[in-house]
Amino acid sequence: MYDAIVVGARCAGAPTALLLARKGYKVLLLDRGTFPSDMPFSNHYVHQTGSARLKRWGLLDALKASNCPPILTNHFDYGAFSLTGSPVPAEGGVTEAFAPRRIKLDPILVDGAVKSGAELREGFSAQEVLFEDGRVVGIRGHEKNGPMVTEKARITIGADGMFSMVAKAVEAPEYKTGPALEGSWYAYFSGVPMVGWHLWLRPGNVIFAYNTNDNLSLIGVAFAARDLPTVRANIEKHHSAVIAQHAPELWERMQAGKRESRYVGGAIPSHVRKPYGPGWALVGDAGYQKDPCTASGITDAFGSAEWLADAIDAGFSGRQPLEEALAAYEQTRNNTELPYFDLTTQLAALEPPPPEVQQLLEALRGNPEQRSRFFGMLAHTVPVPEFFSPENMQAIFSKQKQAANS
Repeated sequence: MYDAIVVGARCAGAPTALLLARKGYKVLLLDRGTFPSDMPFSNHYVHQTGSARLKRWGLLDALKASNCPPILTNHFDYGAFSLTGSPVPAEGGVTEAFAPRRIKLDPILVDGAVKSGAELREGFSAQEVLFEDGRVVGIRGHEKNGPMVTEKARITIGADGMFSMVAKAVEAPEYKTGPALEGSWYAYFSGVPMVGWHLWLRPGNVIFAYNTNDNLSLIGVAFAARDLPTVRANIEKHHSAVIAQHAPELWERMQAGKRESRYVGGAIPSHVRKPYGPGWALVGDAGYQKDPCTASGITDAFGSAEWLADAIDAGFSGRQPLEEALAAYEQTRNNTELPYFDLTTQLAALEPPPPEVQQLLEALRGNPEQRSRFFGMLAHTVPVPEFFSPENMQAIFSKQKQAANS
């Protein structure tokens, strides 16, 4: 009998297992894959807030040692002008973002969980969620070519991604859903080093580029949903054409480099699910998934892992009724993430900024402090409601007016 079974050992599941094990709980961590292994579609990005959590967990040095360069600056090209700067630092003064390949990051997380005391079973396929009297009590599954086994726990945690078997089995209610608004494809290139996080934002497209492990750069293009049938017919052609048109300087540099991988990508819908119920909880993409255009999926997963582990500990330790603690987990997640969800949904449409947003972006050009806060909003170091508060908007436009009159 375990205290917790975690189904899925990637960016949400492994940290949840790590944190629960460090609190003294008996944790079984399961994944159908083995490690190291890659993820077929992940933008890799770990914002400064995610880096701060890795530092707090004692894993940031291992990430740095994986030959993954830090990302300190943002460069957003809107066509008529660009915004450049560094986000407001995260907790502990962390200024670095990273874009590690999942074949490098995920083993670091899994190894951290195992060293913290979690039991790992790789190559294990969870097939069924077990119920007794309406309450989840564990799972049934098997290792590759192995017999079916039953494992029970006080709580079963679905960290098994957007198509979560656990979420489906418990019929987790969804209260925010949406179709895919854009699709993106990327490949790895050598000989095209980048400095910082680069975005070229155009109506109907976004180009994104940054360094990842082993002297490679990830270079991708997002396409509006209406264009996806055409794009899928020849991804390389459309990927190249958009970069050549909207980022010619990047395109020239790519001609001197070499593509080292196939193109990877796709389009995903969004959802927000109720993340707990009798004997079960959801974490990461299983409970909350938004469009990848803000590159925050990994950072979100790290945050939800901490909030869920704290809630389970509060319930199991008796400091708080478990259901009450899990309800607080849902509220914390929603208060923190839903404003970001709504912002991301707006950005994912890849439409030209409305006039008021264009005015804001113009005002940020001459305001380094607020530009840093703008980038911090995307890095999760400045809350979305705080940045867009009437008081902050007034401060930004008042400073712009003062500068114009001086």
